[in-house]
Amino acid sequence: MSWTVFPARDFARHAADWEGLHASGPATSLLAVDFVAPLVAQFGREHDLLAVWRKGATVGAMAIVRPTRRGAWATFQPAQAPVGLWLQQPGLDTEKLARSLLGALPGFPLIFALTQMDPMLMPRPAEGPCTRTLDYIDTARVTLDVGFEDYWAARGKNLRGNLKKQRARLEREGIVTRLQVERDPQAMAQAVADYGRLESSGWKAGKGTAVHADNAQGRYYRAMLEALAQRNAASVYRYYFNEQLVAMDLCVEDAGCIVVLKTSYDESVPGNWSPTLLMREEACRALFDAGRFARLEFYGRVMEWHLRWTDEVRTMYHVNYYRWPGLRRLHTLLENRNRPAPTPTTSL
Repeated sequence: MSWTVFPARDFARHAADWEGLHASGPATSLLAVDFVAPLVAQFGREHDLLAVWRKGATVGAMAIVRPTRRGAWATFQPAQAPVGLWLQQPGLDTEKLARSLLGALPGFPLIFALTQMDPMLMPRPAEGPCTRTLDYIDTARVTLDVGFEDYWAARGKNLRGNLKKQRARLEREGIVTRLQVERDPQAMAQAVADYGRLESSGWKAGKGTAVHADNAQGRYYRAMLEALAQRNAASVYRYYFNEQLVAMDLCVEDAGCIVVLKTSYDESVPGNWSPTLLMREEACRALFDAGRFARLEFYGRVMEWHLRWTDEVRTMYHVNYYRWPGLRRLHTLLENRNRPAPTPTTSL
């Protein structure tokens, strides 16, 4: 029973092992080979490693890891990945696996971190002498277990009333809305190009973070969506006002879940319209009616608009594994010392 490490750029040579291990646990598309391989190809670095734990001929755990600072490693976590790239067989002890990985990584690291863990995929571990968990973000989902009308009736009056008024106004002005869902692998390149044009019309273009068909993000989303669409595990939602494309979702799917990875809208649309919310209402209706999925996942930090659609919120987490108990205590002490003091309050 031991870890072996390889350059992460050799991921393709170990893809069959990753795929087999993925099939043995929660089958989320966020950890599928077709999701992970393009991440490594587009955002990997020279020192990234693929770690493989075997018991005899059986692969029990795999991870893609990266040095984060001197003496510290963590799971590879590009912004495009909602969860940390760690897989293990159900029933294995995560703490023992993670701490034994410390001994297999180069440079005698003192800390190894699992980042952006989802408690639905891997239960949050207990604190221990060498184990420390930290809250990451709250994230939201919609459980698709009732009829749409019941779900919609439970939403706030402001949301329902606002969208009803917008639809009435759109009808008066002769604007016809249309939701189009695309699953064809051959159509994903154009979908990413269309998405890039929407995102480049807004604030992300000014910050240089927008998706473009010819940048690393665009190449990643195209390769990933094409590969997953081959397995009927990807979809793109387009929303139109007449013939004008006004909003889009890029999604991945597994047997029980659809994940909205990216959402964008045309910021030239007048502010009295909410194309993303209108699209979301029609998309939710279609998902409830189809009955294919058990839940809709948003991932990402909970925003105010998420809470209009659901009250189902859970906390994602990080885990730090330390080589020695004293190091955990020291790390916690230093963090507490460096934390800003609370602002004093006064009463009148």
